[in-house]
Amino acid sequence: MTSLCTRRTWLARAGAFASALPALALPSPASRVSIARCPDYDPSRLVPALDRMFDQLGGLSRLVKNKTVAIKINLTGAPTYRLGFLPLGDTHYTNPEVIAATVHLMGRAGARRIRLLESPWSTDAPVEEYLLQAGWEPRDILSAAPRVEFENTNFLGQAKHYARLTVPHGGYVFPAFDLNHSYADCDVFVSLAKMKEHATAGVTLSMKNCFGLTPATIYGSGAGIDEPSVIPKGGRALVHSGYRGPSRSAPQEINPASPRIDTWRVPRTVADLVAARPIHLALIDGIRTMTGGEGPWVREDLQPASPGLLVAGLNPVNTDAVAMALMGFNPLATRGTPPFEVCDSTLELAEKAGLGSRDLSQIELAGAPLKDSVFDFAAIRARRNARRPARAAYSNPAHQEPRHAL
Repeated sequence: MTSLCTRRTWLARAGAFASALPALALPSPASRVSIARCPDYDPSRLVPALDRMFDQLGGLSRLVKNKTVAIKINLTGAPTYRLGFLPLGDTHYTNPEVIAATVHLMGRAGARRIRLLESPWSTDAPVEEYLLQAGWEPRDILSAAPRVEFENTNFLGQAKHYARLTVPHGGYVFPAFDLNHSYADCDVFVSLAKMKEHATAGVTLSMKNCFGLTPATIYGSGAGIDEPSVIPKGGRALVHSGYRGPSRSAPQEINPASPRIDTWRVPRTVADLVAARPIHLALIDGIRTMTGGEGPWVREDLQPASPGLLVAGLNPVNTDAVAMALMGFNPLATRGTPPFEVCDSTLELAEKAGLGSRDLSQIELAGAPLKDSVFDFAAIRARRNARRPARAAYSNPAHQEPRHAL
């Protein structure tokens, strides 16, 4: 079992370096993105790195003090899916040390309440149970700050009703979404993502992490026809392929005649979700990850990777653009160009919807120099692509039920 240290030990290791950090408190336009190099998940290095990044964005207390903070983490796929014998937090899950460090710093900055949110694959079990199956100790995260809680957002959860969040620009696929109350019942929304490639969307960063906001009781293959089901069953095949609509009580698609193809639908649905539930803080864990896709189920040459990177920003389009550049990709890439060889670019769609810029010349950088921090996913991808036949412009014309959650 992966063992996080006790809170007392963890805080001691983290606090040993906290007093040495400068209190930068810089003014922070929404376009600023911070880059940090961090070689591993040791709290004595991780906490100061995150603290410095948040200061470079204008200070965490300004964002979270006396507020309810909702943090969407990434636990994609069942805990039984592993890349070799590596811990899940070193490959495709948001690492538990990054989660704990973020919670700790938000608690220290005065957050009134912190909710950690995820939609675990096809279950209404507590997120804590999912973490235990992954070999983590949930109490180590829950004790990192006062008033911390998990909520499984794959179903109705603790509320009596779903919250309806409208897409301001009208939407590419959906005009609004019915989501778990926690995505509306918060003052600050954080996407805490993993830096990865993605088989359907090219890359998965802070915006793609939000695909998991949709509850399977409404948007899953086992969703109720007229009303949401009580228990989430199956993955989000209907969002991927559009073979049916969500429960009829929820907002329906704008154009049922649009392409029934996942590489068209998923990027647009993600852009709609990010518009409906704006991200106030985007944080990407790229310390350890994997190349070749978003999880061990992807049929690629998957390899562990250690970029040693953290990326944070107050605008998700800006943040994902910088993360793409750190991965060796051009954030201005469009469909047909790596990493979007077979799909549309979520960044391009979000930019066109007015959610932020993906143009690096318009983004102010802080922290480690971008050019000196690149971990070249693009070169690894090019070598991988050279070893296989070219794929069609769009993938999965006959969609199969995905085995994973996001």
